[in-house]
Amino acid sequence: MDQTTLNIIVVGLSFALYFGIAIWARAGSTSEFYAAGRGVPPVLNGMATAADWMSAASFISMAGLIAFVGYNNSTFLMGWTGGYVLMAMLLAPYLRKFGKYTVPEFVGDRFYSQTARVVAVASLIVMSVTYVIGQMTGAGVAFSRFLEVDKTTGLYIASATVFVYAVLGGMKGITYTQVAQYCVLITAYTIPAVFISLQLTGNPIPSLGLFSEHTASGQPLLATLDGLLTDLGFNAYTTGSSPWLMALFTLSLMIGTAGLPHVIIRFFTVPKVSDARWSAGWALVFIALLYLTAPAVGAMARLNIMTTMWPNGVEGEPVAQADLPDWFNTWSVTGLLAVEDKNGDGLIQYYNENNAGMAEMAAERGWAGNELVTFNRDILVLANPEIAQLPGWVIALIAAGGLAAALSTAAGLLLAISSSISHDLIKSVINPDISEKGELMAARISMAGAIALATYLGLNPPGFAAQTVALAFGLAAASLFPTLMMGIFSKRMNSAGATAGMLAGLISTCLYLFTFLGWFFIPGTNMLDNTAANYLFGIPPTHFGPVGALLNFAVAFAVSRVTAEPPQEIQDLVESVRIPRGAGAAINK
Repeated sequence: MDQTTLNIIVVGLSFALYFGIAIWARAGSTSEFYAAGRGVPPVLNGMATAADWMSAASFISMAGLIAFVGYNNSTFLMGWTGGYVLMAMLLAPYLRKFGKYTVPEFVGDRFYSQTARVVAVASLIVMSVTYVIGQMTGAGVAFSRFLEVDKTTGLYIASATVFVYAVLGGMKGITYTQVAQYCVLITAYTIPAVFISLQLTGNPIPSLGLFSEHTASGQPLLATLDGLLTDLGFNAYTTGSSPWLMALFTLSLMIGTAGLPHVIIRFFTVPKVSDARWSAGWALVFIALLYLTAPAVGAMARLNIMTTMWPNGVEGEPVAQADLPDWFNTWSVTGLLAVEDKNGDGLIQYYNENNAGMAEMAAERGWAGNELVTFNRDILVLANPEIAQLPGWVIALIAAGGLAAALSTAAGLLLAISSSISHDLIKSVINPDISEKGELMAARISMAGAIALATYLGLNPPGFAAQTVALAFGLAAASLFPTLMMGIFSKRMNSAGATAGMLAGLISTCLYLFTFLGWFFIPGTNMLDNTAANYLFGIPPTHFGPVGALLNFAVAFAVSRVTAEPPQEIQDLVESVRIPRGAGAAINK
């Protein structure tokens, strides 16, 4: 059986499973559509949360960015994991105790303001649409390779698939679909990693293999990789730079994670507050299975690429274009991988042409520049089984896993968007008398509209999947996270302060992103070139979230201090949310 047929069979079976679950768990009420009837057990909710969380950015893109940058991009791991801990400890139990369906509903009721609710909806939509662009990008990459179609066609297929099971099932269908998707994606991610770790180090546990001896060289694997990279003018894999920017980016990802509405609403689906805590614990366990493996996947993949391009080491000759492996040729068809024999010698020189120290060697050997001209970071994990020459069924499995990761998160994001429009705008602001059936129809129509918008923007994403997602985290960090924190832990925060803070954080961050990446990420509409020379204090767009959050906090507290205190019943409500049921007040002795 050829590889394409095997891919179609495995991916098709996984999709049939998702559609079957969506039909079986179809939402019949708004409670089931928004919160799965609040009846999801903690273990299953933890698994669904992990699938919702481990998006195309985590599965497809993160290891690729780590592979080509090294230690610096460990910020993705630290920021996303640390942020989830923040969410589990500081937000999830309290928001579940509040007992609402959506994040904007909490904001509107806590700050007793329809204006605050509408601003929260706007923040959620801007952040979620940006996030879902990354998912559609990743799904398009996976479809384009494994179904042998172009990237645009792959994106349309992904959109149609999400439309069927997300619009049909709502939160109830999405939850149980995500449980199945987690099983698919974690199996798909770990099996190739185990095989590759065995090949390179003899250790079947990838996270341990990363620090083991490289079988071929007899040196530690990371030392071998560092040597190859530095010999070709690249930075050492284990060397970091700019601790200030690393810390800022990690903070942006952490507080952005804690403010993600599509993950927060997962904690609204469990029966009790204690179940929300248990869900968070189980989700961390399931997330750790992939996140402990990702650094090894990135490092080992980069080493495999280096040895593919230089099979005899840097002292020998690079690979001949005629001898490039089959995986290279198959991925080249997608346009995401390409070489160019610039000096016409039939060999493919791969080195850092921007390193001044390499100029002399290049001149001596007759090199005319780096000839690996395109290597899209988002293909690395998907190409890993082929790079390591693993069996065809493993290649098909990772195709299904990559699609599961992208589609599971896309569904969660689209549900958050549709819920905020139907429940928080239409039901709560525009037409309070709308019937439950009408509200359910509005939710499904708004989800379809969100899919169409995300598909259009996904045709020209502002970066690789993980980079696009990082922008969404910055928006969440600047707008929703501070508001949720102040809503839970500050009785003095009033509606005027919260609304002004959200607007300050959202607008400042959007303006900063659009200045360098184009208005609404449309190519050619940026006002300044996206280069370090133009950044404010050297802060890239992906790192701006904490600055927006600081503005949010500052404006909110300043405005709240010069305006009236919240009503007493609101202050009592905040107190009741913060204190566990049955706990007495502290006694000063």
